[in-house]
Amino acid sequence: MGKRPPTPPPQRDLLAGLVVASHGRQLDVESTDGARRSCRLHGRRLQAVCGDEVLWAHATTGDPQGTVYEVLPRRTLLERLDATGRTEPVVANLTQLVAVVAPQPAPDWYVVDRYLAGAAWAGLQALVAFNKDELAATPEASAELGAYVAIGYRIVRCSTRGVPGVESLAHELAGTTSVLVGQSGTGKSSLLNALVPEARAVTQEISAATEEGRHTTTTAALHRLTSGGRLIDSPGVRDYAPALPAVRDVATGFREIHAIGAGCRFQDCRHETEPACAVREAVNGGTIRARRYESYRRLAELARHFATKYPERAPPRTPPGLRR
Repeated sequence: MGKRPPTPPPQRDLLAGLVVASHGRQLDVESTDGARRSCRLHGRRLQAVCGDEVLWAHATTGDPQGTVYEVLPRRTLLERLDATGRTEPVVANLTQLVAVVAPQPAPDWYVVDRYLAGAAWAGLQALVAFNKDELAATPEASAELGAYVAIGYRIVRCSTRGVPGVESLAHELAGTTSVLVGQSGTGKSSLLNALVPEARAVTQEISAATEEGRHTTTTAALHRLTSGGRLIDSPGVRDYAPALPAVRDVATGFREIHAIGAGCRFQDCRHETEPACAVREAVNGGTIRARRYESYRRLAELARHFATKYPERAPPRTPPGLRR
């Protein structure tokens, strides 16, 4: 039989902490005095991700690790879908998502849309950071960025190698708990190092703790900003699928589609084949960007696929981030 986990200490003896990095069952936890220590999760059912607030206790005599006994209720949670349609937590207790793109590698705007939709469903603010601005945007990228501005998203241009620098991005991060997300190669780690000078040393320490010695970001890690905010750097991706709401609610992740959809003839219009659909009319008339509409259609189809294949995992009707 396996070794049983230690009996939890009395509630009064537990200490508050913040998960600053997660490596499966192993966590790096920052205590209220600012010290960071390695901890393990108590029991197999307990799960924690970067950004979680936890209760922990010092390990038994002779054991260098602490033990996390409880994960406190999350205010927000950014999730993703795996290949079977199950949701996986990514980072917790965020207030803002920053989707990072750059001239190189060429942006995948569908991935950006998915992050922005996921932020809406999680109840997060969101903005797009156009990094490596010294390379200049292509006409296509300029058009896409302009389209985001038109529907109300903030765009920040930044560079770690010259003008315009990172000051505007730092201003947007002040006082928030933000996560940098996006494709691999967009320069998220360079941005982090420019915004948090000590981040490189902390990241190397986290890599050493897992005995991996990696030089690229492979796990989300939280860092404190001089502005009083917190910044989480996440691994780069080739694709991302957010935790999806019911098919009827997918449009809530697309601001312009959701707004214009109020003018459809049918209240439950899916904006695909229904007659007198205000959304499709707006697409045909150029009011809604055709690529954004295609992005919506792809997520709606994905939601429909998983709802049909795994009906027992049907999500709530109203996305968590839109509940009142």
